[in-house]
Amino acid sequence: MVDVGSVGDMTDKSVFTDDEWTSVVEGPTSAGFLVVTASPGGMFRETFAMSKAYAEARAAHGASELLDAVVSSKPKVDRTHHGSVDEQRVAALAHVREAVGLVALKATPEEVGDYRRFVLTLAEKVAAAHREGGQDVSSPEAKAIEEIRDALGAGSDQGAAG
Repeated sequence: MVDVGSVGDMTDKSVFTDDEWTSVVEGPTSAGFLVVTASPGGMFRETFAMSKAYAEARAAHGASELLDAVVSSKPKVDRTHHGSVDEQRVAALAHVREAVGLVALKATPEEVGDYRRFVLTLAEKVAAAHREGGQDVSSPEAKAIEEIRDALGAGSDQGAAG
C-alpha cells in the first residue's frame, strides 16, 4: 500500500496527481450517467437525483476526508463522444474501475469502502428517481447497477448505504 500522505489515517486529495484526481472525481458521475442512459425517460429527475446524492454526501461531511474532497469538487464528466450507447457504457465502466483502483492504491480500506458505497448509492438513487414501466428501477437500470457494482469490486460488505 502506498503511504497515504495525510494526517492520521485519512487520505486527502494531495496524494493524487491532477490526472488521477480527475479520474477519481469522474467515477461517480460516470456511474450516474450510465444509469441515466440505461433506459429512456426521466433524464431531468435522474440528473437531479445525482445532484441530490452529492448534496447529501456533503451534508454528512467529516466521516471521510477523501469522500469530502470528492463531493466538494465540481463533478466532472467525460465529454468524449462515443460512437454508440454500448461504447459509452464500456467507457463509463472503465472510468469507474480506474477511479476505484486509484482510490484503492492510495487510500485507507475504510475510504475505499466509503467511495464504493457513495458511487453505488448515487447510482441507486438515480435509478429510483423516475418510475419506468411501473417499476421503481427498470431492468436496464438494474443491469447497469450490477455492472457498476462489479466494476467497483463491491462485494456484499460494500453494498450501498440506505
